[in-house]
Amino acid sequence: MQQVELFPVPNPCIGVCQSNAKGYCMGCLRSRVERQKWNDLMPAEKMRILDLCALRKEKIAAIIKAQQEQQASKG
Repeated sequence: MQQVELFPVPNPCIGVCQSNAKGYCMGCLRSRVERQKWNDLMPAEKMRILDLCALRKEKIAAIIKAQQEQQASKG
């Protein structure tokens, strides 16, 4: 039996709707399928997607940091 959520899971869209090279939205970091099916998903599924988006954001931040450090070491 699925637990009923007391509060709706907010849509993470920030209105920057462009896909990056990996196919994730540059604004919310959801995949195309995740964006298309958002309104039909159960709250637990939405929370899982938000967790995945947070992991994607951390990965991108780590890549950017490594690139900046590499540039600084060359400079």
